Parts: sequence; structure tokens; C-alpha cells
Amino acid sequence: MSGENTCVFETELPDIELLHRGKVRDIYQVDGHLLIVATDRLSAFDVVLPTPIPGKGKLLTQMSLFWFDMLSEIVPNHLITAKVEEYPGACQNYVEILKERSMLVKRCKPLPVECIVRGYITGSGWRDYLKTGSVCGIPLPEGLKEADKLSEPIFTPSTKADAGAHDENISFRKVVDVLGEELSERIRDISLRLYVTAADYALKRGVIIADTKFEFGIDDSGELLLIDEVLTPDSSRFWPAEEYKPGGPQPSFDKQFVRDYLESISWDKTPPGPQLPDQIVEKTRQRYLEALKRLTGR
Repeated sequence: MSGENTCVFETELPDIELLHRGKVRDIYQVDGHLLIVATDRLSAFDVVLPTPIPGKGKLLTQMSLFWFDMLSEIVPNHLITAKVEEYPGACQNYVEILKERSMLVKRCKPLPVECIVRGYITGSGWRDYLKTGSVCGIPLPEGLKEADKLSEPIFTPSTKADAGAHDENISFRKVVDVLGEELSERIRDISLRLYVTAADYALKRGVIIADTKFEFGIDDSGELLLIDEVLTPDSSRFWPAEEYKPGGPQPSFDKQFVRDYLESISWDKTPPGPQLPDQIVEKTRQRYLEALKRLTGR
């Protein structure tokens, strides 16, 4: 299972308890912790596509580990270790599968909202702005162009949908209704700090982080932790800074390239997803690799 071009669409670890298969990650339980394995599956419009992107799971894992380390002073995270040799005994049977694409993490209760921060107006935020002049109940100035930079980043949470369902943008007031005021304000403030720190760093390396999604959980001791993936091409929009030109869609280092292809073939965005042509797979892989190289130097 090793090698950059080896695909892992789905993992089978027979003597480890499988808890859940997400859109991209297979999640196992081992010795009271969670083992998260990032596969090479790709989802678009909340549908898992049948065509994997070779090496994508390794790339997502390495990028998340980079950001977990950099941002740990702002908020603690759920990572225990990503060194397979330190995993519990049963995992040692699957070293080649788990190497570079897995993390052993603390078990948490995930908060039922996705914490989206937008520094630029694009995607569903742009569509909402065209209809209402606001995003998630936050009024924005008149006359913005698609992909314009906002005067300051905004927190635009969404519901957390299961595979096959669609996330929905919600107002901050609805988050308060679910989580209470104190916790809602805390995850909003932390999300904004994480975004600003990461966006400033990335811009110096030629990458605009237009928007991103954070997820949080509460561990057994009641501590708030950053969980799941962080600032990857799957959870963020990355644009090459040297090509940035507001007024329309931007070139990207993320799966927007796949979304654009899917829009061009008039797919109805319901399962099953269509197969991706080889050239789309390779171009997507190259974009993900370029993001990793620029941001981490790897």
C-alpha cells in the first residue's frame, strides 16, 4: 500500500473496530482512542465520487499535521501521534496502509456545527450575497465582485450533513440556540484567530486562503479541541496569489477544479457520482501537491 501513486479507496483492518466511514476518512476505535485513516476518496457537492485521487489521503494528513503543530498555541487539538510505530499493537499489522495517512487521536464529542471562516466572497457565500446582500445574516457592503477580499474575515457557520446530504449555512444566532452563547462565542473567536494566523502565513508563500472550515469537539475532560482535518485543499479554498483577479472564479489548488468539471457535464449532484477522466484526476493531484509544497515546503 505504500508509494505515492498507490490508491486506497477504502480500508479494511479486520481486527480493529470500524466505527464509521466518512466522505474521505475511515474511523476506527482502538484502545479507547480513534484511529483516523485518510483514504484517497474525493467528495464533491457532498457526494463521494467513484474515482480516487492517488496519494490524496497522505497529502491531507501531512498538511493537517503541519497546521495542528503551527496552530496549537491558539487551541489544543485531538492529535495523540501520527507515528505508526507508536500506535497500539493491533495497528502494527497494517503499517504500510497506515503510514503517512493516519492519525491516532483523542475521542471527542464533535460539536454539531461546521465553523466556516470567509476572508473572500466566493462559493455559497457569493450566491447568498447575490440573493440577499448578506451571508449567514451578516450584511455586506453593496457592489462587491465575486472573489473580492472582505474588509475583515467573517464567521459563517453551517450545519453538519451526513454523506449524501448538503450542509446548510446558518446564522450565528442559530449556533447559540444549539450550543449556548459562551461556547458559540468561543468557537467563533477561535475560528477567526486560526484563519487570520493561517491566512497571513500562507499569503507570504503565495497562497490565498479564501475560506476554510474548522471542526471542534469536547473531550472526556470537557476540554475544547480542534479536530478532524485542518486547512487542507478538501476543507479550504486555496488560490495562487500571483493569479488573483477579483471579478469571477479563481484558479485554485483545491477541489474547485473538480467541481468546475462536474458543473460542465450537467451532473445533477445526486449519487452516484460520475467517474472522473484521468486528466482531471492528475490535474487535481498536481494542484494538491502544489498546495502542500508551497505551504509546508515538503
